[in-house]
Amino acid sequence: MFLETQKWNGRIEVICGSMFSGKTEELIRRLKRAKFANQRVEIFKPRIDQRYSREEVVSHDSHSIPSTPVDSAESILLLANNVDVVAIDEAQFFDQNLVRVCQILANNGIRVIVAGLDMDYLGNPFGPMPNLMAVAEHIVKVHAICLRCGDPAQYSHRLSDSTRLVELGEKDVYEPLCRHCFNLIQNECKSIHTPGN
Repeated sequence: MFLETQKWNGRIEVICGSMFSGKTEELIRRLKRAKFANQRVEIFKPRIDQRYSREEVVSHDSHSIPSTPVDSAESILLLANNVDVVAIDEAQFFDQNLVRVCQILANNGIRVIVAGLDMDYLGNPFGPMPNLMAVAEHIVKVHAICLRCGDPAQYSHRLSDSTRLVELGEKDVYEPLCRHCFNLIQNECKSIHTPGN
């Protein structure tokens, strides 16, 4: 599927999946192809994500591309000038206003590529991602490898005891799990915290 060469008006593409599934890697790949096609590209990420770099989008495989950190989705509208493609990484950290911003950009003829976690550490839909998938023309769900059994993984299991929704971290804080292994761990945790056990 070579979306870069299709002559459409604006559109929204969503790349989703668990931690360590290659979402950012796929985002960077699409952006490099767009640049190769001489398209004007602007990349944004939430300012709170400074795990690898303040001013770059960086994949777990250490591939990177320059980006602009922003505090809100509204800032993207102000900063996305004279571009053909707008990319947004770690979209789950933005509020629901990101959906409206992406719609405005796409309605104005811009190709919008969004990457983010589709589920939080509890396996619940995360932030604006479900609504973005609902309005997107193209959705790709990528999978990691379950560290317990080797099956395709779609869950981001948190290894720490933190109950905060947003907990930035890497392999020291999260591991990708398949549905079966994720449910086993969730059931173990419930039985440990149930009175009388």
